[in-house]
Amino acid sequence: MVLVQGWLPPSRENWELLTFLWQFFPLFSAAQWVVDWYPQGKTSVESRWNIPGKIAWITMEAPGFITLLYIMYSLPKELNLESLPWGNWTMAGLFTIHYLYRAILSPFLNLSMSPTHVFVWASALSFQLINATCIGGWLGGHGPTTVYDWAGRLYMIEIGMVIWGWSFLANIYHDDDLREIRRAAARKQEREAEKRREEGKGKGKGETTQGVEKIYMLPKNGLFGFVLYAHYLCEWVEWAGFWMIGGWDCVPARTFLLNEISTMLPRALQGKRW
Repeated sequence: MVLVQGWLPPSRENWELLTFLWQFFPLFSAAQWVVDWYPQGKTSVESRWNIPGKIAWITMEAPGFITLLYIMYSLPKELNLESLPWGNWTMAGLFTIHYLYRAILSPFLNLSMSPTHVFVWASALSFQLINATCIGGWLGGHGPTTVYDWAGRLYMIEIGMVIWGWSFLANIYHDDDLREIRRAAARKQEREAEKRREEGKGKGKGETTQGVEKIYMLPKNGLFGFVLYAHYLCEWVEWAGFWMIGGWDCVPARTFLLNEISTMLPRALQGKRW
């Protein structure tokens, strides 16, 4: 089913244009090197334009993999392709697994998430939709369309999948190390509240803890002992493995990796200054 004629799913002409222009995204994200304003997470601000953290995160991240899967299922029909090769579905599966964790599961694992300004939400949503259209178009019929297009690359694909898999697990591990900071703070607050109740100095059984929404500390486990934003590094290596699976000439996968670095690296340096 065609949602937007020529764009969802994308025609070859529109896909080639979008994929070409998407390579220039770092020119726009370069503004983050000189502007510290980033109203999300630890640098969130009070604003009437804020969206609750978990709602914002899910609604700006999930449309990416949903769009990619939609294109994968709809574009072949537009191109009269009977089926897509296993390599295409392998990459689509890895992309989907990552975002099922990142967009759906992760927010529910977090005790709390700071609000996100609607500007950041709209920017992230746009990133997801454009990126998914570029990668989905390549996987859905504008890239390899037969098993012969993947021939002779088995070892490179296997190496890429190993890199992707271990980096994905490392990403989850370091994410959970960050979550443990707030879990530990919540446990400490609960113990202190319980102690006050036992001593009769609290407000009774209804006393609540102060919350952990704005608690940030430097983690020390894993790669955090060497890199401040270890979870960012793991995600970059993960998508480098993804690019390797698609082949060095897979422009959408390469562009995705470079665009992620271009927007996340200045954010990491901003966090270091913070």
